[in-house]
Formats: sequence, structure tokens, C-alpha cells
Amino acid sequence: MIVESPAKAKTIERYLGAGAKVLASYGHVRDLVNKRGSVRPEESFAMTWTSTSRQRAALKDITDALKGVDVLLLATDPDREGEAISWHLLEMLKEKRLLRADLDVKRVTFSEITKTAVLEAVKTPRDINVPMVDAYMARRALDYLFGFTLSGLLWRKLPSSVSLSAGRVQSVALRLVCEREEEVEAFISEPYWTVKADVVTKEGATFEAALVNVDGVKLGKFTIASAAQAEEYARRVRECETLRVVDMKQSEAKRTSGPPFTTSTLQQEANKQLGFGASRTMSAAQRLYEGAGTGEGLITYMRTDGTYVAPYAIEEMRATAGEVFGAEYVPESPRYFKKSQKNAQEAHEAIRPTNARRLPAQVARQIGPGSDEARLYGLIWARAMASQMTPALTDRIATEIESADGNLALKANGHRLMFPG
Repeated sequence: MIVESPAKAKTIERYLGAGAKVLASYGHVRDLVNKRGSVRPEESFAMTWTSTSRQRAALKDITDALKGVDVLLLATDPDREGEAISWHLLEMLKEKRLLRADLDVKRVTFSEITKTAVLEAVKTPRDINVPMVDAYMARRALDYLFGFTLSGLLWRKLPSSVSLSAGRVQSVALRLVCEREEEVEAFISEPYWTVKADVVTKEGATFEAALVNVDGVKLGKFTIASAAQAEEYARRVRECETLRVVDMKQSEAKRTSGPPFTTSTLQQEANKQLGFGASRTMSAAQRLYEGAGTGEGLITYMRTDGTYVAPYAIEEMRATAGEVFGAEYVPESPRYFKKSQKNAQEAHEAIRPTNARRLPAQVARQIGPGSDEARLYGLIWARAMASQMTPALTDRIATEIESADGNLALKANGHRLMFPG
């Protein structure tokens, strides 16, 4: 079996048992030659490939191990890049005429590094997914065609930027940023004022109310045009000896958790809650996927745009929620998520723990409290668990208040948590 990372090769080899050999490709086994003409649009986008000395060493280990084996399983990552690595391996073995007639070559994928997932994948092999490889080739060609044209221009115009590259993503993103910055610079600010009051009930309770109507005129965002006018309205509110509640609406509202993390939402929340940058988040996630030294993968594959969760994992999360938090925190029926886009592929599951019963505190003891991996695991576990738990229940109150003469009207909104969910 061939995987990408040596870190998970040993773990998977242990799952497969005696007689199995698992080797690492160390990522991509070849790439485009770094010179002009490596992608030729006029020849139906023909490409010229090469490999580094480290990649050639990895390939030699693989070719040596092929002698005397009957089955070769290509188990690179389940994304587009992983599919491409398997395709490249197959093409290089064909070029070297190492694919014997009796050698059975199959592609297997798993979204988590657990014994169950790996053995199940081995039972259901498939062929290389050609459309996924085509998608990789198109992306790689665009990278090259943009990069070779624009990176040279970038280096000539900005000599200090030789370590930077331009391409299909960076160039477009830079344009979007520049256009947005021009809009920001062209924006003309307009000041506005609001008037708010701390209102005290007869019982002594205090809450905040906003002035919304003066002398029959509804206050919009820019109605109060000066500080003097705002101060005048504030003075009139202060001089009111009595305010009365003229209307009060009460309603229940449910607050439901979002779906488990995708790659982008994980990066956003890790930045917001943990202060991690994208690369730090993905490095920690990669180590969690490979097991972080525990002997088994702790989370599912972390490069995904899908919100789907396997039914058995949903049942496990619901059972764990009942055990840890209580039966009232488990809704009557499970929640299923899917993308709203019509053509969303959702090839992979959302990011979730491989075992919901493996609590964050337990993982922290295993891999080190305070480590990036432990903190990120806690975030992933909490989000996945919350997605299958009872919504929070809130009592919302909207109150309309008037002065005795009816010339001033204020509005106050409040809420009270009835069930945390």
C-alpha cells in the first residue's frame, strides 16, 4: 500500500497485519519542469514532468517493494491532489514497465485513520477517478501558465519580491483587494447619533432603551444630524418624570448550532477563538488526522468542503451527548446537513472526531494539555457534538415605551436564556 505521509504508514501497516507493507510517497512524486514550455496549450495542453532526488528515492523504495507482491493499493489522500498522486505513481510505473500482468493495482480511500475505516476501504477498492485527475491537471496548468507569465513580471517590477509568486489565485485575489481598498479610500464618512437611556422600573430593575420616535417623527439612522440635536433629545428624555410601557411582545426563539466544520469554517473559528493562522490550524489538523502519536487518527480528513456526516458517527455523537450532558440535550431525531449549492460535490465528510467518546480532556492528557493539537481537537469535538444536540431556547421580549405626553417613544429588546442547549 502507498500513502502520502510516513507518519501514518506505520499505523496503517499495523492495521493490515503481517504480510502487508505500507510505504510513503512523501507527497507528490513529480511536478512540472520549472522552465518555459512545460505546459503547451497548442498541443492539447501537453505537460512535461520531472521529479526531485527525494521523490526519486521514494519511488525507488516503492519499485523495490513491488517485487514479489500480487496487489498494489494506492491509498493517497481522498482529495483531488491525492487522486493525482496515485495517477502519477501509476504513470511512472508504466513508464518503467513495472506493472506486471499479474499485479493487481487498485485505488482505496478512507477519510479517517482508524482500523475500521482502513479495513473497510481495502474491501472496496476502485479504479483511478479520471475526472478528479483532469480537475487537478487543469488547475496545475493554470498555475503554471499564470505563474510563469506573472511571476517574472512581479520580480522585474519589484526586485525585493523574488520570494513571491503570482498565479491563478494570488493575482485575482490581489485585484479584489485593490478594488476593495479603492472603494474604502473613496468612501465619504457621514456621522450620525443615537440616543439611549438607562430606564429604571418601579422594582429597581435597570435596562437600556433606544429613542425611536420624537414628536411623531420616526428616527432613522441619519435623522439626528448633529451632536446638538442629539443632546437636545437626550435632555428631553432625562426630563421625563414618568415613562410607561404601551406594548410588550414576548416570544420563544431557538438557537441552533451550525454544521460540523469544513476546512474554511475550521480556519475561521480557530483564528477567532484560538488566534491560529491558517497554516498553524492546518498543521495541527494534519497531526490530529495522523493520530498525533496516539496510534489512531483523531479526526477525519481535514481538507473538505462537505458538511455530510456518516450515519454511524451521528448515532455515536447522539449517544455521547446523552451520556455526557443528559437525555434532554439529545433531540428526538438526528440532524443531517448538506450544502445549499445545487452542484456541490461534497466528496468528503465534514471534519469531526473519529470517536466522539474520546473527550477533549482525555485527548489533552494523551498529547499534551495546551498543545495546538489538543486545543484544536477541543474546538472540532465541540462543534461536531453541538451540531447533533438540542437547540438553545431563549425567551425574547420587545417593549415599547412612551412618555406621559406621547411625544417621545423608546424601544427596548431583551432576552432570557431558558435552556442552554
